[in-house]
Amino acid sequence: MKELVLVIVSALLLSLVIKTFFFQSFYIPSPSMEPTLVEGDRILVTKWRPDPLPLRRGDVVVFKDPANWLGHAGEEDSGLTLVVKDVLTWTGLLPEDAGEHLVKRVIGLPGDIVECTDPDGQVTVNGDALDEDYIAEGSRPCGTTFRVEVPAGYLWVMGDNRDDSADSRAHMGDPGGGTVPVDNVVGTTFAVVWPFDRFGGVGNPFDDQAAQE
Repeated sequence: MKELVLVIVSALLLSLVIKTFFFQSFYIPSPSMEPTLVEGDRILVTKWRPDPLPLRRGDVVVFKDPANWLGHAGEEDSGLTLVVKDVLTWTGLLPEDAGEHLVKRVIGLPGDIVECTDPDGQVTVNGDALDEDYIAEGSRPCGTTFRVEVPAGYLWVMGDNRDDSADSRAHMGDPGGGTVPVDNVVGTTFAVVWPFDRFGGVGNPFDDQAAQE
C-alpha cells in the first residue's frame, strides 16, 4: 500500500511539474480554428512561449479569457465531481476545459497596426498583406473593416475559421478593444495528440514561408 501511494503521489507531482514548466493539454470545443484544429482535438501547448521565448506572428496560442469573451452559460459541476475534476486538471492529467481558455492565432504583436479596409479583402499588418494559407476554405480573411494599433503588452488574435470565430474582431467594443494581454497567454500550441488519426505537429506558417523564400 505504501508503494502504491508513493507511485501515485510521484506521478501527480511529476505531472504537476510538467504542466507548470513545460507542457499542458487542452481540448478544442468549437470549430473556430478549423482546419488547423477541429472540434474534439486534444492539443499540447509549450510553456516556453511567451517566456522565455518570444511570441511570433502566426503562433497558435491558448490564453485565459480576457474580458468574459466566453460568457458563463451552462451548468457547472459540483460536489465530489468538481473536486476530482479540479485535482486532475490542476495536476495536468485532465485537459483544461473551455470555460476559462480560448485558442486563436496571433495576427498582431505589440506595436503592430492591423487593418482591414475591405470585408472581402486581405488582412494587412504594418501595411503588408498577410499570406494566410491556413484559413478555412471559403472564409473571408477580414469579414469586416477595422484598424487597430496593438498596444504594448497586448496581442490581436483571430481564428482560422474566420466566418465562424468570435475573436478580436468581435470584441472591439469590450475593455481592451479586442486585444489580449500577453500575460494571459498560457502557451503556444505545438501538437495535436488526439484523436490518433490527427496526431501531428502544429507549426508557425510564417516560419515555413520564410524558409521557402
